[in-house]
Amino acid sequence: MRRGIPPVATAPPPAAGGREGGRERERDRDRNRAEEGLLRTEFAFELPRGYVDPSGTVHRSGVMRLATARDELVPLRDDRVRENSAYLSVVLISRVITRLGTIEDIHPGVVEDLFASDLAFLQDFYRRINSEGHTRAAVTCPSCREGFTVDLAGGGRLGES
Repeated sequence: MRRGIPPVATAPPPAAGGREGGRERERDRDRNRAEEGLLRTEFAFELPRGYVDPSGTVHRSGVMRLATARDELVPLRDDRVRENSAYLSVVLISRVITRLGTIEDIHPGVVEDLFASDLAFLQDFYRRINSEGHTRAAVTCPSCREGFTVDLAGGGRLGES
């Protein structure tokens, strides 16, 4: 625990059961936290493809925490970032992911080995939770033009209902 930062409650893992029931319980839990003044600091996610570790195991589910000012400042002193500014997102993402499958030691090497689509997903996920405070996105059906909300944290595969 860092000095001067009061403890906050972290979100428990998503509820078991059906997706709709789990999402409804998660919305209720988020609403109750907002009423209680608690801050959600950790967000579960599911990678589109998954990280393949050296043994061939695929890791798709993980947890990302909210970034601190330190998380955004420390990478700027990294020589790899100074040489190539595009490397900033690799270092930053590696600092805020707390777990990826069974891996808890997330470092830039792990993020470097992600598929490009997974890195793009994590960059968007990072932006959403740190600037918007949630993982939901408003979308429109291309066929009927009906608007609805999806949760980018995942859990189901795209196209499933």
